[in-house]
Amino acid sequence: MSKSFSRRELLLHAGYGAGGLVLSSALPGGGLFAAPVPAEAAIDPLAPKATHFPAKIKSVIWLHMDGAPSTLDLYDYKPDLVKLNGQEVPESFLKGIKTSTQGGVGKLFASNRSWKQYGASGAWFSDLLPNIAQHADSLAFIKSSKTIGATHDISILKLNTGDLNPGRPTLGAWITYALGSANSDLPPYVVLYSGNKEPSGGSINWSAGFLPAVYQGTAFRPGDSPILHLNRPEVVSSTQQRENLDLLKRLNTNSAARHPHDTELRARLNAYELAYRMETAAPEAVDFGKESEATKRLYGLDDEATRAYGTNMLRARRLVERGVRFIQVVSGPLEILADADDRNWDAHQDLEQNHGAHARAVDKPIAGLLSDLKSRGLLDSTLVVWTSEFSRTPYGQSGTGRDHNPWGYTQWLAGGGVKAGYTHGRTDEIGLKAVENPVDTYDLHATVLQLLGLDHLRVTFANNGRAERPTVVYGEVIKDVLA
Repeated sequence: MSKSFSRRELLLHAGYGAGGLVLSSALPGGGLFAAPVPAEAAIDPLAPKATHFPAKIKSVIWLHMDGAPSTLDLYDYKPDLVKLNGQEVPESFLKGIKTSTQGGVGKLFASNRSWKQYGASGAWFSDLLPNIAQHADSLAFIKSSKTIGATHDISILKLNTGDLNPGRPTLGAWITYALGSANSDLPPYVVLYSGNKEPSGGSINWSAGFLPAVYQGTAFRPGDSPILHLNRPEVVSSTQQRENLDLLKRLNTNSAARHPHDTELRARLNAYELAYRMETAAPEAVDFGKESEATKRLYGLDDEATRAYGTNMLRARRLVERGVRFIQVVSGPLEILADADDRNWDAHQDLEQNHGAHARAVDKPIAGLLSDLKSRGLLDSTLVVWTSEFSRTPYGQSGTGRDHNPWGYTQWLAGGGVKAGYTHGRTDEIGLKAVENPVDTYDLHATVLQLLGLDHLRVTFANNGRAERPTVVYGEVIKDVLA
């Protein structure tokens, strides 16, 4: 007996005609270079999907240092900057860069930090990060990072999406789209932040952009209730709740069948079911009741200065254990600093006070995370990324601070598939511009995807008649940092 095909199946099986290509790209895992779409993926967009090649890691913890710390005061030791302190910037260093930052070009400014080399790798750290320094031989430094733009919200958007304008998916959304979920009871993409307000730029920095809305990140708020209104009202029984959800599912399924391109509707349907499962899973994931006191101290939960960020680091580890694929952690704000401008790393003035407080807040918790992941055998399957929207200039501003620097700064990676104890690239002698093996945001994204078993050129989605990919039309894997 001959088999009958629906129009969708016919297009998918007919050698990828033009219609089939566009249709396939709109499905999870579809696209010009994609493998055939599993039937379950079309039904459940968060169903697990195969990688392009064996993955080195299962999860990513993306540590965004909000406000742009001066990596010249943390990792990038420049003896020549100390020698030239207080002098005008030589013209040779300014060649080929745009210098119209907020405060213009000031005199060279060397901080008062003390520096020391750590580990067999001899990596330099300032005295602001004594705990992370103990992990020097676990880190792969990228000391030639660069980006576009020198405005926080715009450059944060580029850090997360690869574009300066809203509308593109974030890296976490692309990963969720390409791989699906490893735990059906929790979101595959979680955002952690401190304080009562969303971080700079807001939810657009964990948006799905033009991808179906189901792939966007889920923000976990501070406190015992990570998601507002997650718990069932006391006046509603579990049976009533299940019956209500079943009715909604039937109604939404009928509507989705009539409107197959309404991704918001499908995302809402999946969100209801996920929320139902998360009533138990999400509070448990952030419940530290079974964590030992030693573990809590490791993350700095016994110290007011480190408690907020340490809480997010411990949450990140617990989420990794539960199969969450991408955890985006945003540092700050620090309410202990009176000036609102100091509540993130944006030190246009009084860098010593600003960076002293922020470095103290993150140093022990991040070191604790690395130690804990390693002791539990999780570091080999997890990638930790320390990054920011840009860094700060070697010349001063307001006498005691530094301006924005998108031309050359430091980021680092640690974990599975990474060449530990390695340094990639460098900036010039004063730390203003990347001069060897420059690395853009697109390259970092391509490398993260590579470690997850994904070829950034093959992760595609049809949008407005064009096959889009995570790295736009740029990006190369930083092969030298791979083990």
